[in-house]
Amino acid sequence: MKLRAYAKINLGLDVIRKREDGYHEVQMIMQTIQMYDQLELEVTAAPGIQLTTNLSYIPVNENNLVHKAAKLLMDKYQITQGVKIDLNKFIPVAAGMAGGSSDAAATLVGVNKLFHLGLSMKELMEIGVNIGADVPYCVMRGTALSEGIGEKLTALPPMPECYILIGKPGVSVSTKYVYTHLNLNAQTHHPDIAGMIQALEQGNLYGITKRMENVLESVTIPAYPIIEEIKDHMKEHGALNAMMSGSGPTVFGIFDDKTKAEAACKALRDSMLTRQTFLTTVFNNGGTLDDK
Repeated sequence: MKLRAYAKINLGLDVIRKREDGYHEVQMIMQTIQMYDQLELEVTAAPGIQLTTNLSYIPVNENNLVHKAAKLLMDKYQITQGVKIDLNKFIPVAAGMAGGSSDAAATLVGVNKLFHLGLSMKELMEIGVNIGADVPYCVMRGTALSEGIGEKLTALPPMPECYILIGKPGVSVSTKYVYTHLNLNAQTHHPDIAGMIQALEQGNLYGITKRMENVLESVTIPAYPIIEEIKDHMKEHGALNAMMSGSGPTVFGIFDDKTKAEAACKALRDSMLTRQTFLTTVFNNGGTLDDK
């Protein structure tokens, strides 16, 4: 079985408060994009999980969310056979694009089908939250409002068609570092999430892009000024707006014109500001991961 695990961006990311249990309460608008890792799953007679990947620095044991997701379902439903999983990574790693969470989500869907467990999407999402806060969304996909610690999801009208330029600089940002250093106070400017939802309901791309904001940039940009440089570069080359995705360091810019987007992509590659640069579009038909 071959499955695609799609990446996400955050069109808006707000942190409401830090809870007593240490988790942060968020309000985010998530969007799946046309960029994916590919997983190949195969049942084996010998028990256990065999995981291989195309990147040598990625763990292939229980430290990988794919392994964790497969083990969780197989233990829960006492599966005696084994599974062989080949993970082909394309989504940038540790980039704020939910690559690992999406791989885990695809694994849940794949194991569910391979072993005929008959679990619904809702059940898979409930299991997924035990692996990571983004996993339920990665099972669901499309355009969604994410609340709580990321586990409360509401489907939203699809993002209008547009072109998305992705640029990841050659730095790594620790999510833990970002949330630890986030200082929420009376002066914190919060994104207009309600206004963005309204713009989505109207199918108004410009209403969406003018409200793009990420409260975590208040931590990452002072620490990694290159993020601001990439944002400025995209806007100078025709992006309606540009923003950091998740806790970074990936930046995305949204374009309403393909020619402009292609020229901006070339200019960003030539600028040497990014280590990885891609041009893609939105992925809107959420609801199933088995599209291959």
